[in-house]
Amino acid sequence: MHQTIILASASPRRQELVALLGWPVVVQVANVDEDEVTVADPLLNVQQRAVLKGTAVAATTAPPHVVLAADTTVAIDGDMLNKPASAAEAHAMLARLRGRWHEVHTGMALFYGGQSVVAVDTTAVRLRDYTTAEIEAYIATGDPLDKAGAYAIQHPIFNPMAELNGCYVGVMGLSICRLQAMFAQLNLHPKLDTAALAHAHQQHPCPYQLF
Repeated sequence: MHQTIILASASPRRQELVALLGWPVVVQVANVDEDEVTVADPLLNVQQRAVLKGTAVAATTAPPHVVLAADTTVAIDGDMLNKPASAAEAHAMLARLRGRWHEVHTGMALFYGGQSVVAVDTTAVRLRDYTTAEIEAYIATGDPLDKAGAYAIQHPIFNPMAELNGCYVGVMGLSICRLQAMFAQLNLHPKLDTAALAHAHQQHPCPYQLF
């Protein structure tokens, strides 16, 4: 049976990734104040934000739909870099991350039938040593302003990544690889499009060995 997945996120990237599960996807953005989550630990922070959003949407959703919520942050030197509030902040983030390893944490919360499963996917990323001119050209596209850490790993022109250890699509915003196991915990078994998932990974291996 195909369930409808209620995605508590307006992110086009997450919508595209969730569609790989083969079930209908409906977007319902949670009406919550994410800033009320103030815990400093980045893993707990993204986990609690995902639960906050998912709980709000699940409370207004009739069964048997599945509710999925997620939240992503970039962590470096003990600081969390979320979506930049301005071009200047985006520039500062990209300059700070240039040539350095950092962690991308994505919290995921899944709700179904009165049950919930919560997980955090973490990937280590090193960005390349791009130039200041490249930073400025990338910011001029507007792309960094809705991205945690001010970058999209998959951007075809800026192409920020040098190395990665973990789930490539998790850095994009949602680890479908990890999510598959979360569905199984709720006895749900969507038919994942593994060929499309492999393509989304851009030739990077899946740490969960799904393809």
